[in-house]
Amino acid sequence: MTGYLVTFEGGEGSGKSTQIARLAAHLRSSGHEVVITREPGGSPGAEAVRHIILSGMAEALGADWEAVLFAAARADHLDELIRPALERGDVVLCDRFHDSTRVYQFAGRGKDTDFLERLERATLAGTYPDLTIVIDVPANIGGERARKRRGTASADRFEKDDAAIQEERRLAFLKIAADEPERCVVVDGNRPIDDVAAEIRNIVDDRLDERRFAAVDQSLKLGKGG
Repeated sequence: MTGYLVTFEGGEGSGKSTQIARLAAHLRSSGHEVVITREPGGSPGAEAVRHIILSGMAEALGADWEAVLFAAARADHLDELIRPALERGDVVLCDRFHDSTRVYQFAGRGKDTDFLERLERATLAGTYPDLTIVIDVPANIGGERARKRRGTASADRFEKDDAAIQEERRLAFLKIAADEPERCVVVDGNRPIDDVAAEIRNIVDDRLDERRFAAVDQSLKLGKGG
């Protein structure tokens, strides 16, 4: 695959959608083909599962079955949209991906995560993000943003959880970033939108430049007979 997969993670109201739109506009102005997508969702099959999950209909089934639904949606999303885009050489920007499943379905299970870890490996089948931007916002601030965003609409399956649970999720995202620093970069989202966008833009530009230079260097080595 020659494309580049960037996933955005963070708690409710962290500003992922806004920053994805900003980054997409920048990348397109730089000549990149960009695909914007989201999870759960992103393909017809996955969007159908999204409704089931976010409506709360699957909550009574328990975390394992909810994770299976996420996996089914992700498998369809990967097959129908993400992998074809990467094969074309596009930059894919995805609002949530497997780290959200780790945070929302693994939480509170201690070390009893073997089933979920095996499910993740089977679903992704080697297609992991090249870069993950974790937008970090304190749970109380993110929660207030989310309330303003939805207006009079009802909170979804995950928005309805209290501030203590949301803060646990925030810390879980930060732990993933600390455990996988080569893939994950934490960005302080509690700043003006333009400042956050500029930092993300610089991070992604640097990573894409590194990838391009590495490809050129490899090509030169192969041209010289290895």
